[in-house]
Amino acid sequence: MKKIFLAGAAMSLVMTGSAWAEIIIATVGPMTGQYATFGEQMKAGAEQAVADINAAGGVNGEMLRLELGDDACDARQAVAVANQLAGEGVVFVAGHFCSGSSIPASDVYAEEGIIQISPGSTNPTFTDERPGPGIYRVCGRDDQQGEVAGNFLMEHFPDAKVAFVHDKSAYGKGLADETMRVYEAAGGTPALYEAYTAGEKDYSALVSKLKQEGIDVLYVGGYHTEAGLIARQLREQGMDTLLVSGDALVTDEYWAITGEAGEGTLMTFSPDPRKNEIAKPVVDALLAAGKTAEGYALYTYAAIQAWAQAVETAGTADYDAVVEALDAGTFQTVLGELEFNEHGDVTLPGYVFYEWKDGQYDYLEQ
Repeated sequence: MKKIFLAGAAMSLVMTGSAWAEIIIATVGPMTGQYATFGEQMKAGAEQAVADINAAGGVNGEMLRLELGDDACDARQAVAVANQLAGEGVVFVAGHFCSGSSIPASDVYAEEGIIQISPGSTNPTFTDERPGPGIYRVCGRDDQQGEVAGNFLMEHFPDAKVAFVHDKSAYGKGLADETMRVYEAAGGTPALYEAYTAGEKDYSALVSKLKQEGIDVLYVGGYHTEAGLIARQLREQGMDTLLVSGDALVTDEYWAITGEAGEGTLMTFSPDPRKNEIAKPVVDALLAAGKTAEGYALYTYAAIQAWAQAVETAGTADYDAVVEALDAGTFQTVLGELEFNEHGDVTLPGYVFYEWKDGQYDYLEQ
């Protein structure tokens, strides 16, 4: 593996199939840093998708070559990676993961004529204000996720003291704000609304404030690392507050942080693609290779599937033709059959609730 460094952005080149591959694609996400578990999911899905496509003859008879970009969920690094990918001749990016990375990187991709399909960026701004027609996502949106979560909180905890906290990120704040907006519209009154700083280890001051306010339910807009620490520190202070959050808890690392303190945690995520019969061969292949199939692995796989099918339809990997095919097409993926609307959002089933029990997450039984 050849290491390439540019403007502080780490890039690693992965050759898949022929060394003379003519179509270069990439996946970009947090390959390092505190959210690297999601980068690992994306890498696993992308590598499997490219291997499977190449084994079936490639795209229009051409092999794919995969590059991996590390943005560490940092906006500046994301832009640097995007610019390097443009210089490498990449025509398609399955990425990024964090909305705070995808949104600024999309400006580069739009300007350079590179298709971008994010497997995990849920902030509405990503597609509502997309800088060009070649920006898409195969995941849902925070306003969809917030609607499900906000109504759930009001329906199941009408008399509880519910607090909302977020990590100030595009994803975390956006999700918390959308959920709280729906909760209030349904008649709820938040007991507390606070921001915390991502990357810290001690949230005892926040937890003490929650304890002082007698919070029964805590909605966390943020990622699994901080949510896990907050959950653990809630229990350490003797609180039985229920922690509720979003799709950034879909990793086994959450339980590794919380241990038994994570028992009963609720979160929203799209219907688990691992349970799709059509995805079984891919899941089996990933697991057989010792790789993860959880979280956003299959979403990354599906992003590459949709793009590849659009290229087959267009008969070329040229930007305009592929955009036209993506806009008009219906695609068969491991997530199921999907299409993209006029904003670049995917038409797939919405969000459902999961519960963490005995170290695993599964659908909430209601």
